[in-house]
Amino acid sequence: MRNRDLNKFERQLTALKAALELTQDEYDEAGKTVELDQTRVGRVSRMDAMQTQQMALEQSRRRLQQIQKVEGALRRIEVGEYGCCFVCGEPINLHRLEADPTSTRCVECVEQG
Repeated sequence: MRNRDLNKFERQLTALKAALELTQDEYDEAGKTVELDQTRVGRVSRMDAMQTQQMALEQSRRRLQQIQKVEGALRRIEVGEYGCCFVCGEPINLHRLEADPTSTRCVECVEQG
């Protein structure tokens, strides 16, 4: 892979990581414990708040997982392994990396399994 392409992916991944971390910080508040004081909140409102909390926790889990994938891609760039399939070792198609810069497998290996 050319240095120009690597630099582009590194910038893209760094920006994605920053955006994910910012979003994570903003939504941490939504995942806090739901107040169960029935004198302040009715049963339906409390259930709605608990559902919102669970959705926020799941979104948070997915964001953290995406951050890990981005960090892995940035590490692969650092060590010179970015863009190589983990399974077969062949280069991953540039279009695939443009669609998902955290890809670790080529299309053929994904389809096989």
